[in-house]
Amino acid sequence: MPLKDYKEKRDFGSTTEPGSGKKPSSSAGGKDLVFVVQKHYASHLHYDFRLELDGVLKSWAVPKGPSLDPSEKHLAVMVEDHPYDYKDFSGIIPEGNYGAGKVEIWDEGTYHSLNAEESEGSREEIRAGLKKGHVTIIMDGEKLNGEFALIRLKDAKAKNWLLIKKDDKYAVRGWKIDQDKDPGDIKKN
Repeated sequence: MPLKDYKEKRDFGSTTEPGSGKKPSSSAGGKDLVFVVQKHYASHLHYDFRLELDGVLKSWAVPKGPSLDPSEKHLAVMVEDHPYDYKDFSGIIPEGNYGAGKVEIWDEGTYHSLNAEESEGSREEIRAGLKKGHVTIIMDGEKLNGEFALIRLKDAKAKNWLLIKKDDKYAVRGWKIDQDKDPGDIKKN
């Protein structure tokens, strides 16, 4: 989805959200791809799951947030691409604006595709996976680590995906996003 969709939904005279902004240095190759998960207190609390790809952030709204429990499959609704600078955004989107409410960074880090650790191979694999409807990534964040999959549902709405934690050493059965234990406490044994 082009940034045009993002820009059309916002009044940059009344919101501090980034416009088109800077391009990531990783789009030139050689650097790690970044991800961010933002906790968004809009009309309904949800988490925005964003993956850097081709100079933008591919974005999904995840109503229940990501999970570390591989038995849970959480709906992830693909939304418009966001500018790369949005990875650093936290603040208040004023009333009357699209997505009005508080946004805070819940987790951030780097990621790569399952079968390619270097950035160019990862980008190629992720592009292909987005077209196919199945993306598998390895995340290295403060809270989210290890293997995750995004799988597009085969229904009338192509924007509906599932976000699933794979059963690896970072998986925590029974984990809930609002529980006291920070998943960062279990990072990297």
